Amino acid sequence: MKRILLCICILGILTQVGAYLKVQYNGDQVLKLTLKTTDDCEHMQNICKQLQLDLWKPSRIEDIQPGKEMHVRIPFPLLQKFKENLHQYSIPFEVMIKDVQKLIDSSNVGDYRRQKKILAEFDYTTYHPMDEIYQWMDQVKEAYSDLVSMHYLGSTYELRPIYYFKIGWPSDKQKKIIWMDCGIHAREWIAVAYCQWFVKEILETHKTNPLLQKVLHNIDFYIVPVLNIDGFVYSWNVNRLWRKSRSPHNNGSCYGVDLNRNFNSKWGSIGASNNCRDETYCGTGPASEPEVNAVSKLLGSLKSDVLCFLTIHSYGQLLLLPYGYTKDPSINHEEMINVAQKAAAKLQEKHGTEYRVGSTSHLLYSNSGSSRDWATDLGINFSYTFELRDTGAHGFILPANQIRPTCEETMAGVMTIVEHVDAKFFNSAISIFSSNLVSLSLIIGLYYAIF
Repeated sequence: MKRILLCICILGILTQVGAYLKVQYNGDQVLKLTLKTTDDCEHMQNICKQLQLDLWKPSRIEDIQPGKEMHVRIPFPLLQKFKENLHQYSIPFEVMIKDVQKLIDSSNVGDYRRQKKILAEFDYTTYHPMDEIYQWMDQVKEAYSDLVSMHYLGSTYELRPIYYFKIGWPSDKQKKIIWMDCGIHAREWIAVAYCQWFVKEILETHKTNPLLQKVLHNIDFYIVPVLNIDGFVYSWNVNRLWRKSRSPHNNGSCYGVDLNRNFNSKWGSIGASNNCRDETYCGTGPASEPEVNAVSKLLGSLKSDVLCFLTIHSYGQLLLLPYGYTKDPSINHEEMINVAQKAAAKLQEKHGTEYRVGSTSHLLYSNSGSSRDWATDLGINFSYTFELRDTGAHGFILPANQIRPTCEETMAGVMTIVEHVDAKFFNSAISIFSSNLVSLSLIIGLYYAIF
């Protein structure tokens, strides 16, 4: 009896420990497949379903199409048989990531339980866990209290607070808004790093940058460094490649919702899954997740003041426009395309990185429930998704040594959009011209009255 009790105790301890062990990807590889025919695509769709493979590109099995790249992670035990199958069906492939775990380890930021540091020592060229990001936000708020305020957006499913920065010069009038959110997908750490970089650049250069001097008087930036906090924490502590949120479904048999398919933009109609085990699970209804509900409530109340909506993701090097749920263009599609092309050109000037520009349904695949489309339907004139580096060599595991160049080039692209938005709505030259016309008309009127 004592032995049985001892075994039960040991098993309980091992279960508790196992719950916190990190998922390992030793020997797993990410392959890039070139599928030429419909038969090839159907064959790979069947294999992905049967083996429940982790599809990196596209995000849905149904979106595997001829002529488009397919990126998929193959677990080490399946690797040999999978490659033999590709050879058998004459499907070309190449190894993009030779060992997923080695790449994760080489990108390791070390012991992230670091000592608290002052803001001036904060390292923007490495990845930071959520406790450090919370600390950083507090420090930014205190150091730049004249320009920055921090606000409570809402709470995650696991009751973690979501905060956003409001950055801009105080004003007695109601100011316009540019929104930016990052970290909606947990494993996309580079997106979170960019949001922090963006805040740093705004605060450190606003006194010397003529554009920012003007913009910050007209516009407030609302910035959410991490939206999917539960998933982000889980990606640090348990599973580096976790994507979704962490809400339980189907009596706890599966977890998480793809928050970028949970917005009320033709929710669940196309390009989303109703199976909670899928990476693209859209939830039980539009804005069913507390994170999405919080964004929807805030921006819904401010929609007449929001000029631009930016959401930051990875990977693919894309600048995406609405829509994902239809092939129809948005009302100001041509203007948005022109602005995006200028932004992509400015971005490329920094480090030569090429971005593709276009609407999601034309450039990638169809999907519903995205925040970008929701913002457009809300009436926000400019709504873009940035898919940052790279195109697959590292995928979601972008090394820390690429944070700086990625953020530098993205900053150039984002500020091009900001400049256009500011000029469109606050063009002082137009105001001066208009006032001159008024003066001229008064002079002409006076002339005719006299003569």
